[in-house]
Amino acid sequence: MLNIWVVMPTCLPLVLRRCHTCASGTFRASGKFRVNAHHKLIDVWLLVLCTGCGETAKLTVLERVNVRSVRPDLLDRLHDNDLALTAELLQDPVVRRRNRIALDWDGAWHLDTGGSDHLDREAIDVSVRFAAPIPVRPVRLIAEACGLSRAEVERLITEGRLVSTARLNGKVSGDFTFTLKHQDGWPGTIRGDQAPPSTGLI
Repeated sequence: MLNIWVVMPTCLPLVLRRCHTCASGTFRASGKFRVNAHHKLIDVWLLVLCTGCGETAKLTVLERVNVRSVRPDLLDRLHDNDLALTAELLQDPVVRRRNRIALDWDGAWHLDTGGSDHLDREAIDVSVRFAAPIPVRPVRLIAEACGLSRAEVERLITEGRLVSTARLNGKVSGDFTFTLKHQDGWPGTIRGDQAPPSTGLI
């Protein structure tokens, strides 16, 4: 039976960008957009606030674009300061490259394993799915969900009892699957009635 784990965002990530006013290197999204129309052209920015001094910076979303080429529903969402649109744009690689920013997801996500009943089985097949492209380390994700240390998870990989087509020791931000087999219980102590952690920080 395939078990589904889901990596889910709990809030917006921080924006990694150097503040020109103070020494801070992080901004938080305000959830607000600035729209400037000039004749038939439109510019759109997402406003972010420095976590150190509160200075406002602008992330370019659209630049000198013909307003007729912008979908009406998108214009409505921009004018309404749609928070879901803020999340979508922060995750858009085009927007990140244009503004030369990265995202800090530390403390902004959690892992939903659907409970711990399946952890008692001799072997489990798990599909890890991402509700957003959040970079995580599978070794630590599996360790925290199963109540193991990272060293114990590494040993399971070495012994061939934890296998995956993904690189478990690196970082991934897309769906992957793995199979975990255990004999005579887990390397660490885990009880059938012990729920795995619902959150993890990678």
